Amino acid sequence: MPNILLTRIDNRLIHGQVATQWSSYLGANLLLVANDKVAGDPMRQGLMDMAAPAGAQTRYFTIEKTINIIGKAADRQLIFIICENPQDVLKLVEGGVPIKKVNIGNMHMAEGKRQVAGVVAVDDADVAAFKKLQELGVELEIQKVPTEGKEDVSKLFQ
Repeated sequence: MPNILLTRIDNRLIHGQVATQWSSYLGANLLLVANDKVAGDPMRQGLMDMAAPAGAQTRYFTIEKTINIIGKAADRQLIFIICENPQDVLKLVEGGVPIKKVNIGNMHMAEGKRQVAGVVAVDDADVAAFKKLQELGVELEIQKVPTEGKEDVSKLFQ
């Protein structure tokens, strides 16, 4: 079984908070971005590699590749999965990736979305994905950085 420390939803994927605060807090040595677009975009990968912490490896896989390959991870790999949205996390869970907990970080405001927490905006599709994740036994938490308190996840469903 892969050693998944945490899965985070952050539409910025790898950036300052993920690289400096979350990675060191978790002790992750592998940052796995599960995102179909980024998996095929070497320029974005390069930019994220610059933000990644020293000593941590990065991987950029499609959702399908993540599902197919995560079971082959070595025990020494302390994996921090980063996804752009809850729908991608749901696909991973439904595909058999053993995700137990999801940290909800940044979900930017956009047309059709409503702000429900400090840095979290959702639409009906996001809410449906979060509900399904909960039904599948996945623990949800809203927390921007490890040094700040967690917000009430019931906000997601208002």
